[in-house]
Amino acid sequence: MAAEKERKSSAVSDMGAWAMNVISSVGIIMANKQLMSASGFAFSFATTLTGFHFALTALVGFVSNATGLSASKHVPMWELIWFSIVANVSIAAMNFSLMLNSVGFYQISKLCMIPVVCVMEWILHNKRYSKLVKLSVVVVVVGVAICTVTDVKVNAKGFVCACVAIFSSSLQQILIGSQQKKYSIGSFELLSKTAPIQALSLLLVGPFVDYLLSGKFIVNYTMSSGCFLFILLSCALAVFCNISQYLCIGRFSAVSFQVIGHMKTVCILTLGWLLFDSAMTFKNVSGMIVAIVGMVIYSWAMELEKQSAKALSTVKHSLTEEEFEFLKEGVEETTHSRDVELGHTKA
Repeated sequence: MAAEKERKSSAVSDMGAWAMNVISSVGIIMANKQLMSASGFAFSFATTLTGFHFALTALVGFVSNATGLSASKHVPMWELIWFSIVANVSIAAMNFSLMLNSVGFYQISKLCMIPVVCVMEWILHNKRYSKLVKLSVVVVVVGVAICTVTDVKVNAKGFVCACVAIFSSSLQQILIGSQQKKYSIGSFELLSKTAPIQALSLLLVGPFVDYLLSGKFIVNYTMSSGCFLFILLSCALAVFCNISQYLCIGRFSAVSFQVIGHMKTVCILTLGWLLFDSAMTFKNVSGMIVAIVGMVIYSWAMELEKQSAKALSTVKHSLTEEEFEFLKEGVEETTHSRDVELGHTKA
């Protein structure tokens, strides 16, 4: 009874983490659209804005640690600096990729992150995926590609930036999960340690990166009260977005974060249609349906893997190590003999 209650509580927490990530991510995109668009406040300093995001996140982390709401565990400084470098390269490369490539190719590069994360987790952590999981990933990628990819134009500089963005973003998300496990540290504790380093570096380098992207310096921008309020709103949503990202990857995996994260794409397209009168074509709708089907299959496949791992763990704990190995060898031998028999039948 207690185990079932704990399982239900864990499921509610998982759903809460995903809901927080989807709502805050969609909210921040909508706020930034108003902040950065020409029809809004034309605040075209994306990298510096990200620095503001991490500055507020660092402040929240500092207050939380100072008041005892969260504990601070030791993580080597070189690990934190390495993570911050990877994360900041990811942010800058994504911005340059969007500037140098067409929107279609930018979307394709983002979709490539799922298979790249799979391969990197296999190389770094020897993690393997079932055929059903691989199939669901393909379905999600195809669905999102149908509803988002339009014109695809590639150039050499843009291609290099896209490759760097894909690699660094994938590595960053894998590092979030692996560092939490390695140092037995919570998602918020890890974020509160990395956020100050990212904030400082982005606020120092960000204005120059933004100048290369937009040809404008932030010091020459005339700030209005409305723009300031939207920056505060964007920063507040970013705190929830950052916390939920670390939470989701810590609870699940970088691949799960990527797959279920594409629900945000569906939400953004729908809200764009509802709030900003964006066009919603049959292509968009069909792509969203395919993507949602892929997400459902992925969730089902991961649940099957979880149940299979739990059953295997139960068997292993109820038997001695020798008995377990003997049983495993017996199953493999039986499977092999059946394959031989089937081979003789076919002949």
